[in-house]
Amino acid sequence: MPELAKAYEPQQVEDRLYAKWQDGGYFKADPKSKKPPYSIVMPPPNVTGKLTLGHVLNNTIQDILCRKARMEGKEVLWLPGTDHAGLATQTAVEKHIRNTEKKTRHDFTREEFVARIWKWKEEFGGIIIQQLKKLGASCDWSRERFTMDQDYERAVQEVFVKLYNEGHIYRGTRMVNWCPGSLTAISDEEVIPTKQKGFLYYVKYELVSEVAAPSGGPDNSLSGRAQRAGGHPEISTSIVSHPEPVEGSVQPDFLIVATTRPETIMADVALAVKPGGKWKHLVGRKVWRPLHREQIPIIADEAVEEGFGTGVLKVTPAHDKTDYEIGKRHGLPVIEVLTPNGKIWRASEDASELNGMDRFDARKRSAEILKERGLLIKEEPYENTVGFSERANVPIEPRLSEQWFLKYPNIKEALALLQKGHVKFHPAHWTKTYEHWLENIQDWCISRQVWWGHRIPVWYKKDCHPELVEGSVQPSPELRCQIKSPGPNWTQDPDSLDTWFSSWLWAYETMRTEDGTRQKFYPTNALVTGPDIIFLWVARMLIAGLHFKPNGEKKTEAETLEANLAFKDVYFTGLIRDKQGRKLSKSLGNSPDPLDLIAKYGADGLRFGLVRIAPQGADIRFDEKQIEEGRNFCNKLWNICRFRTMQGPIDSNAEPWKHPRSIFANELLDRLHFLLEGERNVNDALNQYNFSEAASQLYDFVWNEFAARFVEAAKIDFAQTDSPTRAGTLATFDYVMSHVLRLLHPFAPFVTEELWCELGFSTQSIQTTLWPTKSPLTAKTSPLSGADFYFAHDEVKRYTSSLGITGKLDYQIVPSSPDYLATYTSLVSVSVHLLGTKEDQVIVSLEPPKTYVVMLPVGTASVFIATTGVDPNVQRNKLIKDLAKIEKDLEQTRRKLGDANMLAKAPAVKVEEWRALEISLAEKEKSLRESLAKLP
Repeated sequence: MPELAKAYEPQQVEDRLYAKWQDGGYFKADPKSKKPPYSIVMPPPNVTGKLTLGHVLNNTIQDILCRKARMEGKEVLWLPGTDHAGLATQTAVEKHIRNTEKKTRHDFTREEFVARIWKWKEEFGGIIIQQLKKLGASCDWSRERFTMDQDYERAVQEVFVKLYNEGHIYRGTRMVNWCPGSLTAISDEEVIPTKQKGFLYYVKYELVSEVAAPSGGPDNSLSGRAQRAGGHPEISTSIVSHPEPVEGSVQPDFLIVATTRPETIMADVALAVKPGGKWKHLVGRKVWRPLHREQIPIIADEAVEEGFGTGVLKVTPAHDKTDYEIGKRHGLPVIEVLTPNGKIWRASEDASELNGMDRFDARKRSAEILKERGLLIKEEPYENTVGFSERANVPIEPRLSEQWFLKYPNIKEALALLQKGHVKFHPAHWTKTYEHWLENIQDWCISRQVWWGHRIPVWYKKDCHPELVEGSVQPSPELRCQIKSPGPNWTQDPDSLDTWFSSWLWAYETMRTEDGTRQKFYPTNALVTGPDIIFLWVARMLIAGLHFKPNGEKKTEAETLEANLAFKDVYFTGLIRDKQGRKLSKSLGNSPDPLDLIAKYGADGLRFGLVRIAPQGADIRFDEKQIEEGRNFCNKLWNICRFRTMQGPIDSNAEPWKHPRSIFANELLDRLHFLLEGERNVNDALNQYNFSEAASQLYDFVWNEFAARFVEAAKIDFAQTDSPTRAGTLATFDYVMSHVLRLLHPFAPFVTEELWCELGFSTQSIQTTLWPTKSPLTAKTSPLSGADFYFAHDEVKRYTSSLGITGKLDYQIVPSSPDYLATYTSLVSVSVHLLGTKEDQVIVSLEPPKTYVVMLPVGTASVFIATTGVDPNVQRNKLIKDLAKIEKDLEQTRRKLGDANMLAKAPAVKVEEWRALEISLAEKEKSLRESLAKLP
């Protein structure tokens, strides 16, 4: 047979093989098949997104599951698609138009702007799909879906109407995360906590005299004009300093309150203290609000932290979620001083110059006004965490807003799914997170003030809703909830649905019913996703399956439940970080382009290298060297196979048990048995979603057992055409390689497919072959095993390498039992090859030599080493010197790790480096001590 090319060139293979797979229909699912079903729905990436390492890991794991299932004889549907990503896509298009045309969406009608987004989607929406194909994703691309395609949009609207008619959807007022940049409500998950440097402003609040109110500033009450308002997350409780008592008075005549937001003082409606706390004597009194002078009460509430500051909290319900809850409990008014886009409005006469000013400019000017009036004691630098809008990259405002909400159905049933084992999480500890969210669930704000998305199917009579504006608060008009307009005198609600409201139907609504796809493949088998969207997506899809019952009612409640689960297993990937533990991001320059990595290392190198370092559920420290190792592993596999082609044709039906075999062939066959059926085997690892464990087992088997040991030993057999075990060695090679290629195929599909066909194992794709599950142990034919032989020689090489011994080395192998003598003697040529020496330098004898440099006990034998030009005393002195240095370094490292203050101050990455260094130094110390002990 022709030899393989000298090197594996993935660029010449991958596109050709992927086209072959697609043309051959290998990825297409047949709902009429009699095979057992296996299905996964791809978490839909943003339609205008591009491939990231997170996508690579997530989709590689899905591909591993699907390719393995096909080889297990299952009918597989891996259903792909993309998400319209409402706010994200609208923001991207707006940015493009702003940069290229100097316009905003408000320069277009809604219909014109949405048409522009559709055009953008058609132009750029397929990029990530093509990138996933470069990765080797074995999706059924004929079933690709989009969350705003016609059928899907209809389904979303029908679900809204159904839930509204059932009483689960309502319109109401609640505090939401408001983005002043995008002018829409956003979810908690779209708020990015960000460290910000600012100031604490210490402001006087004058106590109202119990006899008479002092004269002074105007008292234009805002209470009667209290509105639903916005707020800010910068600091949920104000810091209060000790008040400065006025000389000669029994009680202080003012309180000093520290706040990060003096521009919102006009919206203060109370000061709060702890019930029964040190300020209890002030409850019932009033203070003068410093800006927009008005009396506000001092109240008592349990939300106040007595130990924080002096235990006094300024209450601004329109600007803080905690303050809003306090205000509800005490019936306080809510005063709005910010517009939706973050500008001051309705400022009183004593601060009228703030009107129309941006919130950040108003903050500075408010402080100046307070200082001019003697009401600002001081300001000091302060760092805190501020919530930023993920898309607009501006600080969000907690804002009271009239929105559409969903009261979740089927909560108890959703909780029971994991508790009763119907659904399993991997790793299992995420179950607690899921349960905690469901047990404390809040109604879901499902409306968004964006144009790109599923329009809410609610209609208002025009004469009842003449000033309907996005995000505005209006009296409840007469409305109808239906998909089509009731008539010409009706106008549709301008809001769109939260992107996740369409995504929660993804598990079943992507599957057609007319061809039996849903009946065959739903429920799906597994979901691969990130733990950050357990609430946003995972829990909601489970609830949707329970409530809408896409496969209908069955004979029993248990059968109905099993027929309508969204999925049975959920695997949560870890977050990929750089070597310093930072999240990957373009701004940090630490986020490599996966396509560049594919071009450099091949898709298989990227896939295998990444999965191998991704333990179940744990974060990953990315290093490009790991991808290089993945590429090197593929090259190693290629070179092993190329070596085999030099020995003659491949036997695709090889049966090594029919031939006499060497102890090395038997050892490899036994290692294969343990790889498939041992206590820690590759099948159990994959079935338990331990993908990195499975990849590591395969790596170790191929690199060490197959290449470093068996192939090296087999070279002696292949060199001797009359060797009695040559045929057995060839058959073992072919039999084991057949298993290896199949086991590796889900991880590295391209190189395994190429080798499978080039070596002649079959003319059909490797995907059509059966997944290996068993391989028998061999019968013992020699008292000495291959493992014993390898161990003896590995120990010798490790020792001579650690000492750096050079020159001519003579070895005498003295078997520990006469039973081993014949085997060691017959394998002298293998010993010579493994030790890298010559025939006259290896002797096997039951009698030890009279002179030697070192004696190594290696299990079934003792190996005596003699060498010219090496003085044992010189070696001993070198080892003692090296050991002293290692001991000193180890002591210093342990001193650092034992210093609590040093550990507290050092970065986490540095502490991890110290711990890793301690382990490395301890191992070197042990090795040096062992080497010293073996010198004569």
